Amino acid sequence: MGALTLTPNIATWAIAALATLGVILRPFAWPEAIWAVLGAGALVALGLLAPATAWDGVLKGTDVYLFLVGMMLMSEVARKEGLFDWLASIAVRAAKGSATRLFTLVYLVGTVVTVFLSNDACAVVLTPAVYAATKAAKVENPLPYLFICAFIANAASFVLPISNPANLVVFAEHMPPLVRWLGLFALPSLLAIATTYAVLRLTQAKTLRGQEVATDVEAVSLSRTGLVAGIGIVATGGVLIAASALGLDLGLPTFVAGLATTIVVLLLKRGGLVEVAKDVSWSVLPLVAGLFVLVEALEKTGVLAMLADLLKGYAHAAPEATAWGAGGLVAVLCNLVNNLPAGLIAGAAVQAAHVPEKVAGAILIGVDLGPNLSVTGSLATILWLTAIRREGQDVGAWTFLKLGLLVMPPALALALAGLLLV
Repeated sequence: MGALTLTPNIATWAIAALATLGVILRPFAWPEAIWAVLGAGALVALGLLAPATAWDGVLKGTDVYLFLVGMMLMSEVARKEGLFDWLASIAVRAAKGSATRLFTLVYLVGTVVTVFLSNDACAVVLTPAVYAATKAAKVENPLPYLFICAFIANAASFVLPISNPANLVVFAEHMPPLVRWLGLFALPSLLAIATTYAVLRLTQAKTLRGQEVATDVEAVSLSRTGLVAGIGIVATGGVLIAASALGLDLGLPTFVAGLATTIVVLLLKRGGLVEVAKDVSWSVLPLVAGLFVLVEALEKTGVLAMLADLLKGYAHAAPEATAWGAGGLVAVLCNLVNNLPAGLIAGAAVQAAHVPEKVAGAILIGVDLGPNLSVTGSLATILWLTAIRREGQDVGAWTFLKLGLLVMPPALALALAGLLLV
């Protein structure tokens, strides 16, 4: 009987693992979304997950879908209306011909965008702007600058609760007040941001030394519709901070802000809806939905309850050691299954186990920072990869992993130390 009982669970775990592997490796060069949807569909088709339960899993991602649609609409409108080209010309002129100065400028802007608009917004909004800057600067190899968009999106994603939607999942209704949040995460965030910058600068130094940055860049005028797109992005940041302070979900406010910005721009232009809709990366939505279904299936196997029991036992026996171990383990897990399902699983375990605040904080740092190891570690990095492919660039899984192995571990170690030792 025991073997018969375990068989559906083993099948569920195997399908979830294979689907996740497909998302990471992209066999046959199929998009990531196909593998997530195939995995979810296989679970339902084989009777391992009831259709109603799978639909419940899809619905749990509603806030994430709304958030992504709002951000993607704003980003696409801003790109088409020349906002990124305008910002790029300013950045390149400020660099004054220095490749390293341009690198630092991009990193600082990436930090601000992540902190106030979230890591996913950094990937969606900043990446095309940075590519436009490198193109305006006539940079031969734009990858060192594009790498910034991927790595800072995760490294700066726990400065504020809104900097990463995963933060809201891990703490849920036990979210610390903003002052307490800053007390916990200000130093770890600073250490993560500084360490990531230092390692990126060192690893990209040779490429940057060989780069020439143009100084004769023409000033680009900002159109009226480009200005509206920029105001929409800034206003969205304010809306997100207010929503977070009020304890509201971030998806609907972001969607409304993105849709309103898009409508105003299209009304001013008197057209362009088809072009905007055509160029938005809609495939991200089925990817996220598929991952939510996979998590729902794992929850039905009892794995979350088992993890919660383990976490509770260790956290009460040795809280500091548990925090170190859980933070590191979750960081690695994010790269095996993506930090969206890992964050959902870890968040559910944290809430069920009622662990000490610093153990929850260490797990959150692992969920946020750990994905800097691999190209599919976080949704933000997948969004970044989608954005650079649109510009004719690509980064293989092995290339990113080699860089991630240098960038992520020291940043994670110092961030955890900042949380637990101070």
